[in-house]
Amino acid sequence: MNQISLLLENQDVQAVDGVTFDRLNPITGEVATRASAAQISDAKRAADAAAAAFPAWSSTGPGLRRKILLKAADALEAKTAQFIELMATETGATAGWAGFNVMLAAGMLREAAAMTTQISGEVIPSDKPGCIAMAVRQPAGVVLSIAPWNAPVILGVRAVALPLACGNTVILKASEICPGTHRLIAECLRDAGLPPGVVNVITNAPEDAPDLIEALIAHPAVRRINFTGSTRVGRIIAQTAAKYLKPALLELGGKAPLIVLDDADIDAAVAAAAFGAFMNQGQICMSTERIVLDNKVADAFVAKLATKADSLVAGDPRKGGTPLGSLIGADAVDRIQGLVKDAVSKGARVVAGGRSEGTLMSATVLDHVTSVMRIYGEESFGPVVGIVRVNGVDEAVRVANDTEYGLSAAVFGRDIARAMDVAKRIESGICHVNGPTVHDEAQMPFGGTKASGYGRFGGKAGIAEFTELRWITIETGPQHYPI
Repeated sequence: MNQISLLLENQDVQAVDGVTFDRLNPITGEVATRASAAQISDAKRAADAAAAAFPAWSSTGPGLRRKILLKAADALEAKTAQFIELMATETGATAGWAGFNVMLAAGMLREAAAMTTQISGEVIPSDKPGCIAMAVRQPAGVVLSIAPWNAPVILGVRAVALPLACGNTVILKASEICPGTHRLIAECLRDAGLPPGVVNVITNAPEDAPDLIEALIAHPAVRRINFTGSTRVGRIIAQTAAKYLKPALLELGGKAPLIVLDDADIDAAVAAAAFGAFMNQGQICMSTERIVLDNKVADAFVAKLATKADSLVAGDPRKGGTPLGSLIGADAVDRIQGLVKDAVSKGARVVAGGRSEGTLMSATVLDHVTSVMRIYGEESFGPVVGIVRVNGVDEAVRVANDTEYGLSAAVFGRDIARAMDVAKRIESGICHVNGPTVHDEAQMPFGGTKASGYGRFGGKAGIAEFTELRWITIETGPQHYPI
């Protein structure tokens, strides 16, 4: 069993009164991690520590910030085995997914390090004689970062790396589902020489989350919030942030469509669809949830995807040997199976998978999905994908946009000009032509539209989220006033 405490001012600290909570292994039910359960006073202490550390860190030069972030990337990679073990026990993830998490997260730290010298402004011509006018970006202050469990190293690092590069200090509110994994990220930053108070980690029992988060958002020192998670919780975060007039960056749920046009390379589309739908058991915000198939190629595509899906079996990630691991819990299995049963009862056909054992569920493909079925509109967040058959491009675009979500999408077709035109018509923050819906790079403007949230992580777009843009002038000559 992994035992962890809060991390405040680089010190291991127990929660008030020593309160703890347990995260259970989703497969065995055994205690995976026993973590300190922060109370309101602990949260305020974390915010105070971040506020106290802000003046020094915000004035630290880009060279030192870069050096620390680069060291943290190395420290992260050095702890790959620990991350793999923690993700297996806390979330049921495979070693391959955990290792990929560490690799991409280390790249995010290195990209953030490169951004320390890209926080630029501009000189703007002024109509006032003798006036030099500038737009200057400065660190915002304390950033509250709330990270999820499904890609815990990637999204935990993303929540803190660019804010740190911009000169902000951070409170990382770890997920209740993977507190050990998120705490280990902060240890890598501490090992890299991050000064005390610059990153503080709060872990909490699930029932304490609403009050704890509101207390952190309300704290005067907190100037930005970034949250990655469900749309349901994202709405609450947005409403709370609005109440206190705090800007929030929200990356929420998705129902990513993958359109297969009549001239698509079927084998390439099948490979991308299988990866996008079933990687990490479909528990990715960008997961392919809907395959929108032109009827001219539908039968051939479905046959090949069914064959591929049949090879994607689930197993205990600690034993290895299977491409899929465990779902996050039994309630997730029940919810997903409920979607499958509803679809079948209304005319859908299971062409692959459909079975589960405990929290293990192999890849499942549903053909002939229609709008009357729950799975057509509800995010499954599991290893199941629905196929919607359409006639022509216009119907494909209509179906792709027939959702409240708008995070990621993909279009497959050999006529690149036509596929690009389709991509432009899709209502999503991200769209890939002849590539999977699951694709992330640290330097890209990552985020969604509609119920998938607003704002952008990554690169220069992310810098705009975590800095204040100020107008500053210098008067170089005598001033003349009308009164």
